[in-house]
Amino acid sequence: MHAGGVAALAAALGDQGFMLRELALRPRELFVPDEALGGAYTNVVGMIHELRSAMDALEARAVVALAESLIRERQAEARAHTAHESDQAPPPKKLLREAANEAAREVSMLTRKSPASASHSLASQRRLVADMPEMLTALATAQITSTVAHRTARSFAPLSPAQRTAADRYLCERLPDLDGAGSETWNGATAAAIAAADPAGQGRRHRRAMQERHVTLRRAEHGMATISARVSALDGAKIRKRLSLEAERLRAAGDRRGHQAIQADTFVDTLLGQEEAMVPTTLDIGVMITDRALLHPGTGDLAQIEGYGTAPAEVLREELRGPCGAALAQQDENAMGPDGPALGAVLRRLFTHPRTGELVAVESRARAFPAALAKFIRWRDQVCRGPHCDAPIRQIDHIRPHASGGHTCLDNGQGLCAHCNGKEQQTRSVRRVESTGADGHIVEWTSRAGTRRLTRPRALIRPQAPPRPVIPAAPSRRRPVHRRRRRPPSTRSPDTPA
Repeated sequence: MHAGGVAALAAALGDQGFMLRELALRPRELFVPDEALGGAYTNVVGMIHELRSAMDALEARAVVALAESLIRERQAEARAHTAHESDQAPPPKKLLREAANEAAREVSMLTRKSPASASHSLASQRRLVADMPEMLTALATAQITSTVAHRTARSFAPLSPAQRTAADRYLCERLPDLDGAGSETWNGATAAAIAAADPAGQGRRHRRAMQERHVTLRRAEHGMATISARVSALDGAKIRKRLSLEAERLRAAGDRRGHQAIQADTFVDTLLGQEEAMVPTTLDIGVMITDRALLHPGTGDLAQIEGYGTAPAEVLREELRGPCGAALAQQDENAMGPDGPALGAVLRRLFTHPRTGELVAVESRARAFPAALAKFIRWRDQVCRGPHCDAPIRQIDHIRPHASGGHTCLDNGQGLCAHCNGKEQQTRSVRRVESTGADGHIVEWTSRAGTRRLTRPRALIRPQAPPRPVIPAAPSRRRPVHRRRRRPPSTRSPDTPA
């Protein structure tokens, strides 16, 4: 295939694509359900997933090569056009921008994506191929999906190439811990990698993101619409918890609407000032931040917001400079009565595991110590512990069911959403595992077909020292194909491949 070049690759892919298309359209007796073929179908689905991941990685390289080829072609045409009129040549930056737009349009029409989507995909694929060899390898070997790979590459956009490579290595080291991770957990791991690679840029990135606050309205199916608002992380966590509490209150009072439907109706009623609007109430939002990030910004530590996930520490520092900070300063003066501030802050010391960073204990300085074990488990797990779920925690579950002798204790508890709490009917087994090679609260989920996934709480902190992108790293064994090693001019000809 290497000898035949791109033409041979296109021919081979065409043959394989024809075969798979024919099997999908005319399977005959190939996919007849049979109780004895469950294991065989499991292998087929697994291999299709691996093949799709390999194809996504191959597509990333091919799309980047296509774009670069089109850009070079456009630049050659411009040079030929202005060969005799060099004073009329467009500026190099303008020429490069126009060529990139043409390449994005070509990819858009070829892949049937919108121009904006094709442009974003092309940019993320460039980062994967050029600066993120570990994530590209993980994609090709089906350790992550293309959605995760592209979302991570888009998140790395504010970083420099050296910082992207450092963050890429950081994520690669965490791949074993992210085996059963959902999208929100991956977002948190990505944010931690960005903060570790560029700790001094947290405030700058947050201020830039704050300038992009907006509300959007999108058309949905069957006469519905989707409204989304881009707000600060803490405000978003407050809104979600307030709506959820109101839905739970109305359900307990006998309302038969679904939980999500009540949240949507309450949101509309409150925003439009209708009769069924929510009344003011008290919210308790858990915010976890290290003393380093609180007192000395730029350390790279991220904060954790209950019901949201990781957020730049600068978000909470700004909040503590405002009403929350005033309320915290006035606590010793007993100013929390009816005439006190609208926001109150209570400090609690949290203790994490020295190696895993998981929450293991809490000491409260509040007047009433929060004795409920459920709150502690919510703080520890942060999101549903079901594999690849990451939904908000709705119920505290016994890992080993209480009816089977499971104890009501921290080790046997996990936070789950309502769907995943039916694990006994959905899986073969769910059990707490003690691993000699790994610390922490690890739970193994085994499907009825035998697929195993490990889940663990998100780490509140990462104890190991962050990577330092300013120090040149050793060359990776998986180098992007378009980078060339320096060689003496006498040992390299124009036709010698990199």
